[in-house]
Amino acid sequence: MEDFQPRISIAEPLCAVFRRELKKQGQKYTPERAQILESIIRLDDLFQAEQLQEELKRAGFRVSKATIYRTIKLLQEAGIIQQVLVDSEQTHYQLAYGRRPRDLLVRVDTNEMIPIEIPELIAIRDRICRERGLEPHGHRLQIYAAAR
Repeated sequence: MEDFQPRISIAEPLCAVFRRELKKQGQKYTPERAQILESIIRLDDLFQAEQLQEELKRAGFRVSKATIYRTIKLLQEAGIIQQVLVDSEQTHYQLAYGRRPRDLLVRVDTNEMIPIEIPELIAIRDRICRERGLEPHGHRLQIYAAAR
C-alpha cells in the first residue's frame, strides 16, 4: 500500500496542470487523455508509446495510437513528461513534473537504462542559474556507455 500512496498525491496536481495547459491551448481534457495520464502515473518509470498502449489495453481502454502520440506531445509541452533518447530508433518518456531530475546511464550495448544519482550536479545547476539570476526548472543528464 505504501507504493500506491505517492501516486494518489501526484495524480491530482498532474491532472490540474494538464487541464490548465489544455485550456490555454483551447483543447479539452477528454476521458482518453485522462486515461493516458493515469496510465503514465501507474507505470511510474520509463516507457515507450507502444508500452503505454499495451497498458491501456490491459486496463480495458481502447485508445488509438494517434491519440496516444498527440497526448504525449501535449504532456511534454505541459512539462509533465520528458523525452529520453536511448538511440535514434528508441524513444522513451518519463514523468518529469514535480520530480527530482532522473539522470541516466544508458548502456548502448544492452539498451539498459540505469538511473544514477549525482547530488553535485544539482548543486552545479543551481549555482549556474543563481549566478545568472535564473530559477532552475530541471535538468537532464544522459551518459551513453558500453562495455570495453
